[in-house]
Amino acid sequence: MTRFSPRTAPLRRAGGLAATALLLAAGPLTVAAAAPARAADPVFTLGGPAETALHPYAEGGGAPKRSTAGITVTNPADEGYEGEFTLTFDLTGVAGIADVTFDPGPGVECATKGTRSAVCTGDTLAPGLSTVTGLLLGAAKGSEQGASGTIRVTGEARGATSTPLAAPFTPFTTRVTVGGPDLVMRKLPFDHEPTPGQKQQAPITFANRGSRDADGVVLTLRYSRGLDIPQRYSNCAYTTDETWTTARCSVEGAFEAGATYTLAAPLTLEATTRAYRDLFVYGIQEAGTVSRAASAARSERGSGAVLRAVPLTKALAARGVDLEPGDNEQEAEFRTANTADFVAYGDEASGAAGATVTARVGFHNDGPAWIGRIRSGGSVAAVDFTVPQGATVTSAPKGCRGVTAEGAYREDRKTSAPRYLCPAPTAVRDGGGLDLSFGLRIDKALTGAAGRVTVRGPGLQEAGLPFDPKPGNNTARVVLNGQSGGGPSPSPAPPAKGGPGAGSGKTSSAAPGTSGTGAPGTTGRGGGSLASTGSPAALTASVTAIAALTTGLALFAAARRRRKA
Repeated sequence: MTRFSPRTAPLRRAGGLAATALLLAAGPLTVAAAAPARAADPVFTLGGPAETALHPYAEGGGAPKRSTAGITVTNPADEGYEGEFTLTFDLTGVAGIADVTFDPGPGVECATKGTRSAVCTGDTLAPGLSTVTGLLLGAAKGSEQGASGTIRVTGEARGATSTPLAAPFTPFTTRVTVGGPDLVMRKLPFDHEPTPGQKQQAPITFANRGSRDADGVVLTLRYSRGLDIPQRYSNCAYTTDETWTTARCSVEGAFEAGATYTLAAPLTLEATTRAYRDLFVYGIQEAGTVSRAASAARSERGSGAVLRAVPLTKALAARGVDLEPGDNEQEAEFRTANTADFVAYGDEASGAAGATVTARVGFHNDGPAWIGRIRSGGSVAAVDFTVPQGATVTSAPKGCRGVTAEGAYREDRKTSAPRYLCPAPTAVRDGGGLDLSFGLRIDKALTGAAGRVTVRGPGLQEAGLPFDPKPGNNTARVVLNGQSGGGPSPSPAPPAKGGPGAGSGKTSSAAPGTSGTGAPGTTGRGGGSLASTGSPAALTASVTAIAALTTGLALFAAARRRRKA
């Protein structure tokens, strides 16, 4: 898309630059709008698995085992695309290797044209990533082990005028191979309700049920924050983030088709003192087929012994794709009897009518447990903020929803609400929390006007926190003009160790035009974050004029230097 960009001739005189800056201070300029640019045609990206393995053809008859490859399309627009599109599949590369049938998605129709090609059509593409059709792939009669070929997918789209769009689809090619290993991870019999500090052995065991040997394997171990594996093996790369620790262990050797393997020494899985609701995921893949994770550059090697699997007997074989990737991984969910203390905090300030202040509110997790809904992905809690009387919210953090004073749904989302609900992240680690900033305009200076901050369940019907043994500290206050009249003080301030949201993926949003330091005539005790910005028009004009004059003088000096040079 070509963008229009007006070119402005440079000002030759420094006096002109200074005058321009002062004119900007005097008031807004009216600028003629440029002609709107023509929107570029959308470009959709086709995708799917890079390679798919097929079960060898069963010569003895019976229903053939089929593999599935999903063909996807990514629509980069924020809205769905409405228009006819056609995907064409070139199947000549897999003739005599694979039989292909289609499992189209909603609103899509597919038809084959002999054995060489197929076409899928539809009229809607949702925003983001969606699956257009599944390819059901089976080895063709007479195909040999190791035979391989490709399927190429191209696309065409038509706009509202039925005119073909320019280059609307990026093509995609996927490879199909007959035969391969089939690594299967065995499920371990854990105690799923451990106590903090409890240790369990994890004798990882897997089998190769495929049609050929696997040349080396990669064992992947992922465990959430409440779990730990004390052993750190030298052939494992470890990566840790806010929620997970991931270990990828490369184990050399040939793993025979039809054989079963276990670790030379079992792992130890421990429920730590911060455990609550946790997951342990353990999977196995053939070496060379594992995509390099984006975080691999930040991983660290263990310094312990080498992790080994036994037995290792057969010579190396060519690499391939797993026949049934769905059984390569198992997971275990743990529910540990533990607690976490969520402590709410508020703030306070003083100011005259018309002043704007910033209220820092939220909660911090005093532990000992971390809390996460890593399976459902939902919020673990919510901050419920009732605005002090005589104040209006001028800015609210992103994600906070205004409700009525009773907590009911409110259709009006543009004007200030008397109450706000702000969801916490999916996981809050011990020592973490949620830090929020609200901009408040003092409409009426009332002595000791107090609002309420409550950390509660994520839904309106989930008032309590089942893991929190101290509900008495779940509520705090935001007090305006409390000190001058001897009113109530705010509730506990946020902790000094990096703020309540440290390490938690916190949400924070400062009100426009506010600062973190108190202005004359204001106070801020709670978190030290409530500051008055004032409201007199004369003050605003003075500040703007000073800034403009400073800019003009700087440009004047720069121009003089250029002339001398």
